[in-house]
Amino acid sequence: MLFNSYTFILFFLPTVVLGFYWLRQFFGHRVSTAWLALGSLFFYAYWNPGYMVLFGASILFNFLLGRALHGLSKSPSAPWLLGLGLAANLGLLGYYKYTDFFIANANILFASDYPLQHVVLPLAISFFTFQQMAYLVDAFRGNGLGGGLVDYTLFVAFFPQLIAGPIVHHREMMPQFARRPQGLDPALFVQGLFLLSLGLFKKVMVADSLAPLVAQAFDGGLQLGLIDAWTGALAYAFQLYFDFSGYTDMAWGAALLVGIRLPQNFNSPYRATSISDFWRRWHMTLGRFLRDYLYIPLGGNRMGQGRTLVNLFVTFLLGGLWHGAAWTFVVWGALHGAAMALERLLNTFTHTLPRPLAIVAVFLFVTVAWVFFRANDFQAAQRVLAGMAGLNGWQWQFQSLHPGNKALAWLGLAAMAVWFLPNSNQLAERVNTDSKWLMATIVLFLLAFWHLGKFSEFIYFQF
Repeated sequence: MLFNSYTFILFFLPTVVLGFYWLRQFFGHRVSTAWLALGSLFFYAYWNPGYMVLFGASILFNFLLGRALHGLSKSPSAPWLLGLGLAANLGLLGYYKYTDFFIANANILFASDYPLQHVVLPLAISFFTFQQMAYLVDAFRGNGLGGGLVDYTLFVAFFPQLIAGPIVHHREMMPQFARRPQGLDPALFVQGLFLLSLGLFKKVMVADSLAPLVAQAFDGGLQLGLIDAWTGALAYAFQLYFDFSGYTDMAWGAALLVGIRLPQNFNSPYRATSISDFWRRWHMTLGRFLRDYLYIPLGGNRMGQGRTLVNLFVTFLLGGLWHGAAWTFVVWGALHGAAMALERLLNTFTHTLPRPLAIVAVFLFVTVAWVFFRANDFQAAQRVLAGMAGLNGWQWQFQSLHPGNKALAWLGLAAMAVWFLPNSNQLAERVNTDSKWLMATIVLFLLAFWHLGKFSEFIYFQF
């Protein structure tokens, strides 16, 4: 069930939200919490009911193991139990996400012909696996857990953040699920509706409008001139930006409708003045997870400059592999890891740039790196990069690349919005029940809803 579908907008979300408030009023907090959990499980099952057994087993296994770890946090057996839990989660993720990747590479390396298994990737497995691994580590560290199985199920399956994040901590969500609010907060509800409408607008009107430019540049198999290649690369940079920003807004807004505040996950990353600043703004909870549960356990910056640079590179290399079972993702992660390491070296010598130049430099680097993120293989990446380098001339050699002025107009408008307009976080702070915000919400929603047609998945769904 896509956020940008009639089923979600007209049926699922109203039913869950209205049912939540009705049950809370007449049957109490526990029943309304169970309703949210059931609704979230239905949301997941709607994609593929067959994977509910796997999803449910993962939830039950990690819940029971977390309880055991919390009780044995000072026992000598606790590290072994934690290791078992982490290995089980990584094994599950590895089987479904990387089996064919490893088989294909082993076949190349050993000149073998072992058949691919064509394992179907369960929806959201990367996100709910990381979230539950963090839960196990927190339990091992003795952090307060609280809540029963229903609360834990809601923590893992909460539908606004289940499919593509944010990756939340147990301590962030459980106190909110346990809180017994007095009633509907009108200001919070309007804020939620505004963010839902804004996110839908970003996805339908902006990101999806740029998709034809991206597809023809990356998937058309054409030799690209300088302008064509940069148009395609920039279109993808902004498509991904508004696609993920739109999802984040809709997730945030849907959660606010039931009084839950998700952690901030997106904060104008193309205004970053360094690569480290970019990762403090892009998919912020993933960056937090990689820092807390990979970079710091590797040693962080506590073991000298050389080891710090290695830790940074390895963290981003594995972060790239997490995004997809392909060498193009590994290269994308390696580029960011190398850039982070270089940045740290240069900072040692107090290297600085004027803010506007720093923003441009970071954006250009990120845009070039996105080519590997988007390309289906190295041949496609090489073709786009060759065009961006001007190796095929500068002119528009393939007019078919440009499916009308509409997409190019959205590309220009997207760039202006990214750098000159308030972002969603800033707008959300201003939203209230005044008529101007209600009108803005209605206009954004109607424009996006009117243009709903082909329901395209959010890009981060594939991870």
